[in-house]
Amino acid sequence: MKTTQLCILTGASRGLGAALAEQSLRPGARLLCLSRREHPTLAALAAAAGAQAEQWAVDLAEPAPVAARLEAWLAGLDDSAFASATLINNAATLPRVGPLEDSEAGELARTLRVGLEAPLLLSAAFLRATRAWSADRRILNISSGLGRRAMAGSTAYCAIKAGLDHASRAMALDGARVVSLAPGVIDTDMQVHLRDSDPRGFPDHARFVALKADGQLDTPAQAAARVLAFLARPDFGREPVADVRT
Repeated sequence: MKTTQLCILTGASRGLGAALAEQSLRPGARLLCLSRREHPTLAALAAAAGAQAEQWAVDLAEPAPVAARLEAWLAGLDDSAFASATLINNAATLPRVGPLEDSEAGELARTLRVGLEAPLLLSAAFLRATRAWSADRRILNISSGLGRRAMAGSTAYCAIKAGLDHASRAMALDGARVVSLAPGVIDTDMQVHLRDSDPRGFPDHARFVALKADGQLDTPAQAAARVLAFLARPDFGREPVADVRT
């Protein structure tokens, strides 16, 4: 009987990604993490949990070679061992907050590549390499409410998350079991970044300060538990765009 669950996770070194990696370490699980930096304690946590964890230090701003490496790695696995195979596209960079015209071109390009180009290339590689697998295959794209509601000073971030949402709708029409999921408001580096931004280019600044002051932010561990519970739902993929809070 197949029991091994394979999970591929991007952006696993901190924040929500680190919490997702830690909570995915169950006996018999196999986890591959793709991040610029390694999670410093993941190997020890995996050993203690009876799981396998592998980490690749990669730059998703140059996603094509990473996708090619992933496809080759998957092709070399014995698919008969896996009951499920999941790709979680979580990685993102923190773009400058403010009007688009204040963005530096290189920084903007990097943000778009990590946040949108990389998930599409990795998803394509994952689907190709596992096309003949009998395992339950799922793709989870970590989106945001800002993919569905625009916010001043956040053009690049809104565009990336809206792109993930609509790409997921199209992938579902092609037969993929995929969800673009808004994970709620989480106390991560992004929230610090927003609170530290210049209010003159960010009209919603006071609201994000209040979210922290009023204790309305989930911890990464809380958010990860909700995301993984959603991922495990039997009706996963019925609606390709969703919010963990509904």
